[in-house]
Order: sequence, then C-alpha cells, then structure tokens
Amino acid sequence: MATISAQVVREHGATRVTKCWLDESGPDASTYHGDDVRLDAGAYSNFLKAAGAGPDDTVVMSWVEWPDKATRDAGMAKVTGDPRMRFNDMPPVFDGARLIAGSFQPMPTDQRFSESIGL
Repeated sequence: MATISAQVVREHGATRVTKCWLDESGPDASTYHGDDVRLDAGAYSNFLKAAGAGPDDTVVMSWVEWPDKATRDAGMAKVTGDPRMRFNDMPPVFDGARLIAGSFQPMPTDQRFSESIGL
C-alpha cells in the first residue's frame, strides 16, 4: 500500500516521499532540554501518545514533498481520484481515523533571514 501510494503521488507531481517506522529506542523528549529547564520524562508527549498507539500498534510517519503549493493542490486532487488509491481488495493495514495529516511550509534558513531576526 505504501509503495503504491508513493508511486501515485510521484506520478502526480511529488518530488519525494519519505516513510519511517518509530524507533522507540531513541531518546525521549526530556533529553532535548537543558538540565535547568528539563521536566520529568512523563511530562512530555510523544508519537505513541499522539497516535493513540496501543501495545500492539506500530507508529509510522511519512511525508510527501511537493515543489510548490499549486502542484500539491493539483496533484492531491488527482491522487484522491486515482483508482489505484482505493485499496478495496486489500486488507486494512491501519486505522485511517487515527491518521494525523497536515501541510507545512519550509522555514527560511538563509543568512539574510537569520540576520533579519537577529541571529
């Protein structure tokens, strides 16, 4: 399903598709803070909680990169109408009601921007 989906979005204009399994052996959120502001590890959220994952669930994160908003909007209209995205003949592999989706814009990181905000 993931392979087919990645192929379809690329055919409709996406430049890159990235898929990742959650690595629970990685550091917890508390390690991203200095000792003087660090809270107890249980005070932070994580991907397991955000996804509502149970003990037998696996969290997957993926994202699709598009060259621009216009290409994304046109491409996603084609993707959602593409018959290959129906998957009716396949057993369900995830609970679509727990899917978390959103759109993001890259943050400018060039030197001029950094200087303009005093970095």
